[in-house]
Amino acid sequence: MKNAPMNALKAFHFVYTLNGVRNAARALGVSHSSVSRHIRELENWLGADLVDRNAEFRGIVFTGDGETMGKAANRCFSELNQTISALREQRHSNSVVIDTAPSFAARWLLPRIAIFETENPNIQISVVVDQRPRPPGESGRDISIRMGKGPWPCEKAVPFMSETLFPVASLAYLKVQGWPSTPADLAGHRLLHDRDPNTAWSVWRARFGPDKLVVRQGSRFASSDLVLSAAEQGMGIALARERLARSSLDTGILVRPIVDCEIVIENAYWIVTGRAKPRKAVAILIEWLMKEGSASDHAPKFRSDSNPPDDTA
Repeated sequence: MKNAPMNALKAFHFVYTLNGVRNAARALGVSHSSVSRHIRELENWLGADLVDRNAEFRGIVFTGDGETMGKAANRCFSELNQTISALREQRHSNSVVIDTAPSFAARWLLPRIAIFETENPNIQISVVVDQRPRPPGESGRDISIRMGKGPWPCEKAVPFMSETLFPVASLAYLKVQGWPSTPADLAGHRLLHDRDPNTAWSVWRARFGPDKLVVRQGSRFASSDLVLSAAEQGMGIALARERLARSSLDTGILVRPIVDCEIVIENAYWIVTGRAKPRKAVAILIEWLMKEGSASDHAPKFRSDSNPPDDTA
């Protein structure tokens, strides 16, 4: 079936709402005859008369089908106008929507959004989380921050930050299970896993060993944030992303027992936008994010504990 003639449907909506062809023509800024043609086009498409042209008194008279169609059109256009108004209110020129993974949003991005909005009070930030970030432009997304290997086709992808991986655990766990000071000491410890292949324990074993490290056992979690939370609760040792674990390391919730053994992932994070030139508010946020990422690269490192405290022995 041929799609409904939307211009004709719009014209009929105005005729029905304003109770007349001339009134509709004035509201639409078109001729009286143009509106009449649209009405006939819609009637031909429907195969039903909407206007009673045999009525004896002056003024427009709608048939039963016309009344049904008019009420339905009013409901549809009313709902559409409400949706448009809500979207226009939500998506003013100074609003920016960021799409990223839940772990990155919780552990790195959200603590910094408040700082950005303090420095840029006229720009409003919204964060959409998705394990599989959507393309910029989809559902109003302006920026995607992605973790992984890029760039991506049909999108503009700029390297954002590198990443460093190393084992972390809570003091409570280490007091009970012992303090691993070398990679070989990890054998026999309870390992915590997430589903990110870039932070798999098999990557660590391939670089540092030991060969007898069992990487198929241990609890598995859906995200890096959950893995770090499990480590904070004393459930085992996690192979952590430094940027996501830094706050917990700085406060001592987690510690890094093995020093001088780490894996560096270059270009681990990317800022992805559409091909079109970004709006001013989006460009300001991107510039700020790049500076923030560079600043965190050069921030003072947390203290790495190479030896267990006396009471863990």
